[in-house]
This record gives sequence, structure tokens and C-alpha cells, in this order.
Amino acid sequence: MSTTPDAYQKFRHLSPFELKDELIKLASGRAQRAMLDAGRGNPNFLATLPRQGFFQLGMFAAADSALTFSYMAEGVGGVPRREGIEARFEAFLADNQNVPGISFLRRAVSYVRDQLGLPADEFLLEITSGILGCDYPTPPRMLRYTEKVVRHYLLHEMAGGTMPESTTNLFALEGGTAAISYIFASLRENGLIKPGDKAAIGMPVFTPYVEIPELRDYQLQEVAINASPEQGWQYPDEELDKLLDPSVKIFLVVNPSNPPSVRISDEGLARIAEIVKKRPDLIIVTDDVYGTFADDFRSIYAICPHNTILVYSFSKYFGSTGWRLGVIAMHEQNVLDEALAALPEAEKVELDKRYASLTPDVRGLKFLDRPVADSRTVALNHTAGLSTPQQVQMVLFALFALIDGRDAYKNALKRLLHRRELALYRDLGVKAPDDAGSTHYYTLIDLVNVVTQLYGTRFARWLMTRMDYQTILFRIAEETGVVLLPGDGFAVKRPSARASLANLNEYQYAAIGAALRRMAGEYYDRYRQEKGLNSKGE
Repeated sequence: MSTTPDAYQKFRHLSPFELKDELIKLASGRAQRAMLDAGRGNPNFLATLPRQGFFQLGMFAAADSALTFSYMAEGVGGVPRREGIEARFEAFLADNQNVPGISFLRRAVSYVRDQLGLPADEFLLEITSGILGCDYPTPPRMLRYTEKVVRHYLLHEMAGGTMPESTTNLFALEGGTAAISYIFASLRENGLIKPGDKAAIGMPVFTPYVEIPELRDYQLQEVAINASPEQGWQYPDEELDKLLDPSVKIFLVVNPSNPPSVRISDEGLARIAEIVKKRPDLIIVTDDVYGTFADDFRSIYAICPHNTILVYSFSKYFGSTGWRLGVIAMHEQNVLDEALAALPEAEKVELDKRYASLTPDVRGLKFLDRPVADSRTVALNHTAGLSTPQQVQMVLFALFALIDGRDAYKNALKRLLHRRELALYRDLGVKAPDDAGSTHYYTLIDLVNVVTQLYGTRFARWLMTRMDYQTILFRIAEETGVVLLPGDGFAVKRPSARASLANLNEYQYAAIGAALRRMAGEYYDRYRQEKGLNSKGE
């Protein structure tokens, strides 16, 4: 493939995640060279213990089901029974005490019973039936005890355990991206956002979050709330103050950010809280999937619960992108329910018709219950909800984190990611960024800053005039075998490349740094030849 600027033009409007496939083709084009894909942020680590517990729970559930029709030899089982289930479970644990995952299950059920005060037999019945997938998700929004456990985990991680749990409700669904899709669809269907409304977006940001509001489905006007690289990727006051504009209906933000991977500082959170006091009608949607990787993390939901929809996915922290596990969290008293109550009567009548099959009191139907119905085009609401085996794996992930009192798993992941980042920049030959509140899950390689540190300002200017920034990543892929994603695809204003630090091993990140350093050196040699300079650049 040619990597001239003209050849690149046809890919200019692709999402970075689609562009990645073209870069991979280039990077893997030479048989004698290994391709290093630091593009998509799918982690190469995962939590093993809650998975072992999941499979052992499945064995117990299958055996317990078989008791009901044990007289039949054809492999027919029945629905697990509540009576005696705790004793049968304890017997199963005792018979398999040396099997991986059994000790975890014992501790998990103990935590539910002894720490959360939930009835062990009812919880066991829920997860035993759930892992068998023998009934529709009931309630459709989320299984009863699963919601209580996951809520406890979520508020522990997102709010430091400072919020009363009974005021938060959850909707379990197929990951964070499904959450955003469902939220925007229900906001539109319920007249809470309309074509022409302004949607503020914290930038840089995960690319689809820029693309969604622009779709014909929504036709929203985007207002960029730009984080400052000079301020450690925090949002300056003058940027956040754009939210004071009453025509801005919604603020969508990823916290910690993607790709800068930095959490909003306490000062930034306080500023947002001040703005919400002046804009009590502002709707905030915060995607906090990377929050568990940040030190001292607090969600916007913790400080502005009445205005905020919290989206969380289990995908990155537990290495479970294939499981598609996420939740939407909302406060019992919230601005969206207030906005529904304030709609014009004519719009209320239309919504009465839309949701009439669900309840005789449509106007009392909370917003959080509407995406559940909308996800099944309302008429199929009785089949809504995340599959019960998925919810069981979700609750086991949550319990795994909750019973890890020393945060051993969390600290191990933090060390792993930080070492990878240090290895990349060490072999690149420049200092690694050290932004306060960084998760180190991604790194933004500032191309101008890197070559300036390596060879000086004059060379950096020369390189940027000789090479179209849009082709740099194609050349990097073709010449070094390294796949990075373009920063401008994430609304980063400076020439930069995003590298995921989650999906390769430490020596491979060192190899990426060395390959980029080698490529920069080759361009510097051309620069010296053109300028007639010696090896010292004189």
C-alpha cells in the first residue's frame, strides 16, 4: 500500500478502530518482522479466580438441577429448589475443597451473608438458577440480589463508600457502549433531547462518543469541553464554564479520560458541582470504565448524583470484553424524572401510548426503567434484561474485588501497566509522562514533543513540514510494524498517537519504543544530510 498523503485521504473519515485494520495490514506485511498492535485497548490480563468460581458454581448448579428429576436417565434436570440449598452447597464445597475456585465461592457467599446481611439461601438460589439460565431475567432490569451486590461494589469503587446504597438503582446490560446507546435512544424517545440541542463532550474522548450525537438519529450540536495537556489533561475552568450555557442539555464525559487516561481532579469535580448548582437541569453522563485503575478515584456521580447517569463496564478491569458486562446507575431522585414530569401535556400523552403495555401509571415510570423497555422496542419488554449467566459472572467479579481487602489484584494491575509505560518511553529515549491521577492504561505519544526532546526544535519543525501528520502512523506501521491509533481521531489537537498499554507485554512495549526511536533517528539522518550538519547537528 502506498503511504503518500493522497493514498491516506480515503481513510480520513474512518473511526480509529476501523483505521486500525488498515494499519495492521501494513504492519504485518513483512514476514520477517513481528507486528506489534498497540491499537485497541483489549487487555491481555484477566481475573482468573472469579472465573474459576463461575465454572465451579456451574458444576454445583448442574448437579443440583439433576436432583429434581434424578429418576430419569435421559439427562433431564429441574429448577433448583430453595429448601436446603445452603446445606447442599456447603456439602459440594466440602467434597471439592481442593478444587480451584471453591475457596473463593465459600468466601464470596460468606461476604454476602455476613458482610452485606443478605439471606444466603435466597442469594444461592438466584445465582444457581441464574448460571443455569433456566428462567427469564426477573426483574428484567437486574436480578434482585445481584443488583444489591453489584451496587455495593460500584459505590465502593466509584464513590469510596460515601453514598447510601439504597438510593441508587442499576440496570444490567451488555457493556458500556450498549449503555450509551440505550441512554441516548431513550433520551430521544422521551423528548429529553431533540434535534438542534447542544451536547457538551469532554475531549479528548473515545471516538464513538463524538460520532453518536452527530448521527441523523439525534442531530445534536456538539460543544467541545477541551482538557488541557499543559494542565495534566484537566479541564480548565473556562472550558467547564461552557456548561453554564442553558442551551447545553447534556454533558458526556469519560472519567478517567480516553486516551489521556487521567481522572478528573478534586478541583475539577468541585467546579462541576458548582456549575450544577447553577444549572440544576443539566444532564451528565459519565463513563467510568477506567475508574478502578486510578488512585483515589471519585466519580462525578458521587458529587452530583441527582444530575448524573453513571455508566460502568467490567470489561477492562476484569479482562472480560467478551462477556459484555456493564451497568447504568441512577439516583432514586434525579433530574431526568423531574424533566419527564415537566414535559408538555401533549408529549406526556404520546408517552402514555408508547409505554401503555408496561403499566397503567406510565407517568410514574422512572427514566431508568424506560431504556429497559426501549431496548426491546417496548412491546417485548417481558424478554428484556441481560442474560442471567452474564449477571452471575458480573456478581462474582464484584465479590472478587470486594473480598480483596488489600487490593492485591488492583495494585498488581497498576504496577503492570506502569512498568509497560516506563519500558516504552525508556527505549524511546524520552521521559514518560507523569500526569497526576493517571491510570497508565493508555498513553498519548506527543510526536512533536518526542522529536523535540530527541533532536531539538529545528528538527521537529522540519519533520512536521516534510511529513503529513496524517500519514505518520501509516509510515510507522509500514516501516516498524507498530500499530498506533491517531490522536486526532480522539479529538486530540496536537499531532499524537494513542498506544494502549494493556494488550502487549513489557518487552514488546520496549520494542515499540526502540522502533519509534530508530525511525526518528533515520529521519534525523535525512535532516542532517539536507542541512549539511554533522552528527552533533552543527
